[in-house]
Amino acid sequence: MAAAAAVSLRGITKRFPGVVANDAVDFEAAEGEVHALLGENGAGKSTLSNILTGLYRPDEGEIAIRGHVVSFSSPREALDAGICMVHQHFRLVPPFTVAENVILGDHRGEGRKFSVHPRRIERRVAELGERYRIAVDPRARIWQLSLGEQQRVEILKALYREASILILDEPTAVLTPQESESLFETLRVMADEGRTIVFISHKLNEVKAVSDRVTVLRGGRNVATVATSEATPRSLAALMVGHEVSLTERVERLVEIGEPVLEVDDLWAMGDRGTDAVRGVSLTVRSGEIVAIAGVAGNGQRELAETITGMRRPSRGAVNVEGRALGGGDARAAIGAGVAHVPEDRLHTGVAPSLSIASNLVLKSYRGRGVAKGPLLRLRTIRDHAARLIARYDVRGGAPELPARRLSGGNLQKVVLAREFEGSPRALVVASPTRGLDVAAIETVHRYLRDAASSGVGVLLISEDLDEIRALADRIAVIYEGAIVGELAAAVATVEELGLLMAGGRRE
Repeated sequence: MAAAAAVSLRGITKRFPGVVANDAVDFEAAEGEVHALLGENGAGKSTLSNILTGLYRPDEGEIAIRGHVVSFSSPREALDAGICMVHQHFRLVPPFTVAENVILGDHRGEGRKFSVHPRRIERRVAELGERYRIAVDPRARIWQLSLGEQQRVEILKALYREASILILDEPTAVLTPQESESLFETLRVMADEGRTIVFISHKLNEVKAVSDRVTVLRGGRNVATVATSEATPRSLAALMVGHEVSLTERVERLVEIGEPVLEVDDLWAMGDRGTDAVRGVSLTVRSGEIVAIAGVAGNGQRELAETITGMRRPSRGAVNVEGRALGGGDARAAIGAGVAHVPEDRLHTGVAPSLSIASNLVLKSYRGRGVAKGPLLRLRTIRDHAARLIARYDVRGGAPELPARRLSGGNLQKVVLAREFEGSPRALVVASPTRGLDVAAIETVHRYLRDAASSGVGVLLISEDLDEIRALADRIAVIYEGAIVGELAAAVATVEELGLLMAGGRRE
């Protein structure tokens, strides 16, 4: 294996103030291999990937690419060595088109010319999208795309650059099961072509389906590298957390469903491209009930959540909370009515990245008497409040005064969840709440959602993860091109039936 290794890391150590992110980590992936990298949030996966891609320099240890020891002083040098990473938080320029983002920073071919041919680049991007089944409009601007479509752009960037070592961080987080299977086929084709794929995921069944070997990090150390064929999801989960854990399974809740708390009636809303993104959606969420919206990313889920929570003005229709009509496009009124919102884009919508964790945790309550005294904020109270929530929600690597942008994706999500869950909501609109979380944190979030519903909160869950939906929901509504195309009881819904509706098909 050593002779055929495409990338080899030996004794990698990286320290940050107060924490050792990587502690003498060894990692090796061969040419033509799909190698999965697992670990809890804060286990050191992102740090190790950032070292391999030149964003960080290790304090100790060495990196070898195809047997040659290298030392990257910048991401450019890693790119030149054929290493490309699709980050969990995308590195895209929102005002630019898909094609412009794909070529941006690429100093080969078209990218190094003083004049480029946009149509030629757009055709090449379209060809790659069709070949690898991740098509997206080359002329669309990034800010007009859903998170799922932006994920495809990141993968297209790597394919356009002809990367030989590709690191994918949670690549299926916004894909349907059918799309995930298509991506796995693409990854196998890429591996057969001689590429090395490092696959970072928290979905253990996916790791089993696509990878050849698995390396597990825990507490910044490599605790195991095993052949995927010799592992099970349960054994991998135990390696990740250090003890046996229960995997996500459906739990039947003995809860009395009450009166409607959230009612959406014939709701229409325009998308960022100036066309109807939400088309005549009607649904009801009752007290104690979890209703899920299932659909492929980019079918109006984001616009629906934003319209319900007052972030986007509807063009027609009504939203009612406990019989009270909400004014369209008024987020403060929605908050005042008891609507909590966990958005799909936690970094840019869920938090203010430059503010401290403590400030982010009181973004919706800073006018309250316990937090403010007249125009002045009670800073000690805010800090103590943040410390309690950091401990309660296990936000790792976070201190109250730390800027939110310094947290890993999973821990950033915990900050958003803590703020929204602690606000005593009547209706909770949650979009992709466990994206990027480890197996133990996923189970914790699912317990919080079940507990919220059991306490009388009406929960509207928007997710592309069908396992999550089937484990949590009482009812499932499927959205396609902005409209609800079917509704099923979660207890009897099958993945095949849901996938068919999500793709625009019809039930027999």
